[in-house]
Amino acid sequence: MRQQKRKKAAVLLALAVSLAMLGACGKDSGKSAPADAKEAKKPEISVSIFDRGEVSAEEGSYESNRWTKWINENAPATVKWIPVPRNQSQQKLNTLIAAGEAPDLIWEYDRAYISTLASQGAIQPIDQYIDKYSTSYKAYLQAHPELKPYLTINGKLYAVASVRGIDTIANHGMWIRQDWLDKLGLKTPTTIDELLDAARKFKTDDPDGNGKADTYGIVFNANGYQIMRSLFFTHENQWYLNDGKLEFGRIADRYADVLAFEKTLFDEGLIDQEYITDKNAQRAKQFWTTGKAGIFLGSWDMPNEYSDLKKNDPSAKPVALEPVATPYGKNGLYQENAPYIYVTFNKDMKEQQAEAAVKFLDWMIDKGWQPLKLGEENVHYKLVNGVPQTIDPQKFRQEVFYAREYAVLNQYSPKPEWFPIMAAQDPISQEYAKAKADSLTVAMKNKYRRDIPFNPDLPEANQLISAFSPIAEQIEAKVVTGGAQMTPQAGLDELRKEWKRLGGDNVEKLVQEWYDQNKAGMK
Repeated sequence: MRQQKRKKAAVLLALAVSLAMLGACGKDSGKSAPADAKEAKKPEISVSIFDRGEVSAEEGSYESNRWTKWINENAPATVKWIPVPRNQSQQKLNTLIAAGEAPDLIWEYDRAYISTLASQGAIQPIDQYIDKYSTSYKAYLQAHPELKPYLTINGKLYAVASVRGIDTIANHGMWIRQDWLDKLGLKTPTTIDELLDAARKFKTDDPDGNGKADTYGIVFNANGYQIMRSLFFTHENQWYLNDGKLEFGRIADRYADVLAFEKTLFDEGLIDQEYITDKNAQRAKQFWTTGKAGIFLGSWDMPNEYSDLKKNDPSAKPVALEPVATPYGKNGLYQENAPYIYVTFNKDMKEQQAEAAVKFLDWMIDKGWQPLKLGEENVHYKLVNGVPQTIDPQKFRQEVFYAREYAVLNQYSPKPEWFPIMAAQDPISQEYAKAKADSLTVAMKNKYRRDIPFNPDLPEANQLISAFSPIAEQIEAKVVTGGAQMTPQAGLDELRKEWKRLGGDNVEKLVQEWYDQNKAGMK
């Protein structure tokens, strides 16, 4: 039996998903460490973790639950997890850093933030620690040299990261009610004008058939802003090349078209008039799941929003929507760069802590990540043709789903065709698995425009963008919700004025110099 499992795991490894230790690690997840291992006191480290509000009371807290206990029983270090709110992660981390209370390992998805921490001296280079203490991650980095440029700042390694699986390279997603399109005799929108037309019909033509004007054309979560802007080839935190010159997306000419589009949606009541105060998208989710919205701009993978809608309206047929074309062409949905998350070392870490941290990360990239992503074998999943299949989706959602980000390094990379195998076999789970596979395919169908792989490693640029963002949000809100008081073009002019006031001209000069010096290595 053991030999068969090993052969099965080897086949899976050949499929490039590195699940070779699946069965063994899954079985270990419910066991305590041997007595002799407990006798030796392990070194202690602290690690940040995003608090997404997903840990149920039955499971415990982000600081203490079945998986934190499993990690401490099996990892070569005892880990204290420091939760930071997902939507305020950088503010919270900055507060902890300023107070001298930041965890030993600090991580974020945002490379620009990591670069800022490096420039401030809040984190330290880690080349020497990896060279001296690592085996598994050192080999992993050699096997994935594409990661090195992202992890290197000013010639020194400041972070570790694993390669994203396709399911995390894909990020944003657009969903549309196919049953509403069919009922109203509409074709799937392929242009921005057709998208607006569909949104208008969804609002005015009673697609839910209740005889009331109580539906919205479009709802969205935080990703929705980026989706709308990416349709016009802009992103408020990206730099774009224009005839060899870098230009900040939020002040580009075409940003006026973004504001005009958002203003049309608001002025015509195609979106929720309270969307600005709907910070956690709770109203948007409610409109969608109760069958009161026809288009959702969010993520490619939205299991809760899908299943809750189906519970309320079994006849609903939400399907993935490909990005529509604008006068600038068709852009892809936002896709992440190769690194998963950037894990950095606090500047105050000493040699002994750094050694413990490296060995913890080695354990995580080698085998620790697997149960955190999949749960325990024959409890949360079983292997079917080498693919982990969820046994009980509700049990998995409560007991395992929240654990995914404890796997700060991982080698998980499922393929779209796996989803129906991985999912539970009940009709609703299978229906969503197929919709999810299609959504991932659609999310990766079109290339997302990214003219340079990452933003400039310049503290001046990062500080400007950080200071500019809240001011820009106020101006944009005035344009979109303020009626005739400010046109989109006037809003863009105001954005440029504030950008210049905050030192934009000098930053643009520094950014261009940075690009000219580094562009050869970006190809």
